[in-house]
Amino acid sequence: MTLLQRARDARNRLLAAVDDGPEAPEGPAARFAEAALERHKREGMELALRARFIALGVIALLLPFVAPWPMFLWYEAVLILLALNGWLQRRIARVGQSSPEVLLIIVDLALMVAGILGPNPLDDNGMVAAAQYRFGAWRYMLLFLAFGLLAYHWRTVWGMGVMAAGLWLAAYAAIALFAPGDPALTQAALAAFGPDTVYTDLMNPNDPLGFMRVQEAVLFLLMAGILAVASRRNARLLLSHAALERERANLGRYFSPNVVEELSRNDEPLKRIRTQPVAVLFVDLVGFTGFADGRPPEEVIAALRGFHGRMEAEVFRHGGTLDKFLGDGLMATFGTPVASDEDALAALRCARAMRDVMIAWNAERERRGETPLRASFGLHHGEAVLGDIGGANRLEFAVIGDTVNVASRVEALTRPLGCSLAATDAAIARARACPKGAAEALAGLDRRDDQEIRGLDRRVTLWTLG
Repeated sequence: MTLLQRARDARNRLLAAVDDGPEAPEGPAARFAEAALERHKREGMELALRARFIALGVIALLLPFVAPWPMFLWYEAVLILLALNGWLQRRIARVGQSSPEVLLIIVDLALMVAGILGPNPLDDNGMVAAAQYRFGAWRYMLLFLAFGLLAYHWRTVWGMGVMAAGLWLAAYAAIALFAPGDPALTQAALAAFGPDTVYTDLMNPNDPLGFMRVQEAVLFLLMAGILAVASRRNARLLLSHAALERERANLGRYFSPNVVEELSRNDEPLKRIRTQPVAVLFVDLVGFTGFADGRPPEEVIAALRGFHGRMEAEVFRHGGTLDKFLGDGLMATFGTPVASDEDALAALRCARAMRDVMIAWNAERERRGETPLRASFGLHHGEAVLGDIGGANRLEFAVIGDTVNVASRVEALTRPLGCSLAATDAAIARARACPKGAAEALAGLDRRDDQEIRGLDRRVTLWTLG
């Protein structure tokens, strides 16, 4: 078994130790994972490019102090090429396999090897090629493995280590076999230390010291393997984070951002079945069945999307929860999953804002020659039961009880009452009890006493807005 095969086996064992499943999810989660990987690659490439520029800049400032004039100018030119190559990598970077990126990575490593071991045209001393190994400049190649960790997939990081080791050993073989030496230097080493001594080999500038070069190549492979494991672990953490983002996005379809934040901070707050005060708002498009009759399906769906999108935005803006869409209507709750003293006021404000939004939207529709749409709003506040319902494979957070039924029937009463908004006296009383902002929300409401609501054994007072 070759040294390279052994290194690959060691790498595989390392990766197997952290491999607990597929790298990327399948199904609905894949879209979130792909977006996370795309964002990670883009941010990683930006960070790697900045790190490259900073590192190469520091080396450029250091070179005049460690290399004589004018030799260091050649190395400065190599640094400029490396900086340009890093910029090109950033320009063409994308998620997935990319042959141009692999080619530019090879160019990176080849430039490094050539800069370290190649003949310097500005060197007047005629240094033999084997002597270039004596300065330990191979350490600079480890920088590019670190750059790879910031930007690339773990397989690419490992591949960079293999390529670095391969190029380094290939350069050693070329120098050992073909590079001219200076026999006088070998004779001087023999004269100083005698034949067959360790010091003669170490001090002979013509000897490329193969055992040292092999150690350096193995070090490249070991560093690449460790960095690949770290990159693999980071990728798995990234995908786990993408799964959490997906869950938050799903919550965001139903809850306002502040409620999503509250849910994310607590452990399973929705599974506890409980009774608590809730404000329930029903919204409906009046006469939408007649509107849809005879119209193209595209126009009907576009109208529904426009309506739902505008209403949903107001629910979330006022801190409510979108319980469900009901065809040409919706149900929203305020005080779920956490109740507050201002839930009824928030629901009333939301209903009035929705009404204003509908007025503005209808004005736009009329300017475009489209039929305006009429929406009605019903609001009630009272005790409701909260909890998960459904089967083992699919659960839904539900708000149920008489409060929900009353709110729905109050919305239906807007037709015979000739108004767009109706709220129960219980909801208005809770809103009026709020110390701030109640007066504006209550302005213009008309009191309607002795109203009959189906399902209740008593008549109630409603407040309406035309």
